[in-house]
Order: sequence, then C-alpha cells, then structure tokens
Amino acid sequence: MKSWLGIVAVAALASVPLWLRDPYLLNALITTGIFIICAMSLNLLLGFTGQLSLGHIAFFGIGAYVSALTSLGFDVGLPGGFRIVHEPWPPMTGFALAVLASAFCGYLVGRLSFRVRGAYFVIVTISFAEVVRLVALNWVELTQGPLALTNIPPMEIGWAGLESFVFRTKLQNYYLVLVVAVISYILIARLVGSHFGRAMRGLMENETLAVSVGIDVTRTLTLAAVVSAGIAGAAGSLYAHYMKIIDPEVFAFINTVTMVIMVITGGKGSLAGPIVGGLVFGLMPVFLRPVMAPEAQWIAYGGALIAILFVMPRGIVPSLTARRLRSASTASDTFVERGVKEGA
Repeated sequence: MKSWLGIVAVAALASVPLWLRDPYLLNALITTGIFIICAMSLNLLLGFTGQLSLGHIAFFGIGAYVSALTSLGFDVGLPGGFRIVHEPWPPMTGFALAVLASAFCGYLVGRLSFRVRGAYFVIVTISFAEVVRLVALNWVELTQGPLALTNIPPMEIGWAGLESFVFRTKLQNYYLVLVVAVISYILIARLVGSHFGRAMRGLMENETLAVSVGIDVTRTLTLAAVVSAGIAGAAGSLYAHYMKIIDPEVFAFINTVTMVIMVITGGKGSLAGPIVGGLVFGLMPVFLRPVMAPEAQWIAYGGALIAILFVMPRGIVPSLTARRLRSASTASDTFVERGVKEGA
C-alpha cells in the first residue's frame, strides 16, 4: 500500500510542469525541493536518532562550494610559496565530490561530537557551521568572500563517447531535483528499514538498553551523520548549479531553522514528514507575498507554525496517520458489534 502511495505521489509531482505554466511558481518548487532534500537528510538525524543538529546548513554549503569550485576551477596560494591550480572539471564530477566532501565532514563531526549529548552536541554543530561560514567569508582568494562565486555552469550529465546533457531550463532542473529527491528518499528508507535503522531508533528510545544489547553508539550515529551530510551536500550542489551564484549567506542560520521547521511540522521520525512540511512552509511565502507586507508574512508564518503544532503536536503526517488508524479501528469495532448483535 505504501509503495503504491509513493508511486502515485511521484507521478503527481512529475506531472506538475505539464499544467503549471508560471515560471515563478516553478522556480519556487525547485528551490523548495532542494530544501526538502536537506530536510529529509536532517530528519535522519533528528527523527531517527534524536540528535538535533543546528549546524546542518554547513554540509549544504560545503556541497555548494565544492561543486562550484570544481566546475569553475581555481588558483590559490598556500603557505611556503606553494600554489594549487585546478582546471575546471565537469559539473557532474563536482556533484560527486560535493557528496563525498560533505559526507567526510559529517564523519569528522560525528566522530568528534557524538561523544557528547544534548545541548553540548547542539553547540558543537552550531560552532562547526560558524567556522565553515567564516572560512568561506574570509578566504577571498578561493571563495571570493562576500563578492560571491558567479557564472557557475549548469549541471551537466555526460559519459565518455556520448553527448552531454545540460540542465539549462527550469523544467529540466525541476526533474533533476525530483530525481535526486526520490533517490534520497529511497536511500533513507532503506537505511531506516535496515538493522542500522533499528539500532538508531533503539538509541533514540533507550540508549542504555541499546548499549546493553551490543549496539555501538558512536558507529551507529556516525553512519547516520555521514549519510545525512552526504545528502545535504548533494542538495547544496544542485542549489549552486541552479542559482549559478553562491556566497557565504548560504550558511545563514535561518536556513537551518527552516529545515528544522519543515521536519518538526511535517512529523519528525516519519519518512514523508519533511516532504509535507517542506511543501507547506516552502510554498507558503510564495502565496503570502502578493497579499501581505513582509512583516505580516512573518507573523502569518509563525502563526501557522503554532497552529499546526497546537492541533497536531506530533506533526502533520504522524497525526493524520494516527487519526486514520483510529477511524479504521472504530469502524472495525462497530462492524464486529453489529455482527454479534445480528448473530444473537
């Protein structure tokens, strides 16, 4: 049943460009889709291990910068008079390196920070994101600092001996983001359904009991951090090649807050939660902008967040699922009672 629902949802999303002719709305869907991929990666940590990372935007930014610099090339000096000269490589190579670099950073952060818990872990992740932001801001020779990296080439897919395909239009980028989102969803679902996923949930629910049955805490949480960071890096690469410009503002704390809102309101610990929450809060500003002043938009945004969490404290997807199960259970009990009375 769930697989059929997933197929229907993907088919519905794939059909959107066929009837949506507004370039502005299509652009909003593309950027929202990129942040939904980030929210799904954050949900792997927050929803299935219980670890709140408020520095998750760092992996997104690392992926964006690695992919952009790989595609643009650079010439940077090092201490001792050495220089590193890199010629531009195809954007697809930049995408792969963005995933690997972000995953490696996730591994380092995981190995170092998963020895602490609670507020200490949150502080470590925020500090990591701030350090990365300062590097991007001040290493002007490499990143152009506040001047931004510009003229980033669009994403391109090609193999030796075959003609390359360049994602130039919004329509092409929409389907590219959709494909990456579906692959990310499947990867997270397979991981959550594996023995590592059961170990992650065990650590979240009762770490002492999980350790007593032989679950390696650091190894399990680090694996989740690596996969989560790699997916966030993929989203960052898509963002850089779609926007064609990237600057240190990509590390802004508000972007992490946006991801957390998407996960919490959609339903942390549910695979579909970040998607639903992302669509709601990713597209809400688009529809509010023509009818409200900027200040009123933020008030409406916050009011909607409070209202959703007040009515559905567990998030949209878990709350609706629980209500549907209760309704089905009530209908089943009523049917049984009628059968007993008729038999009597």
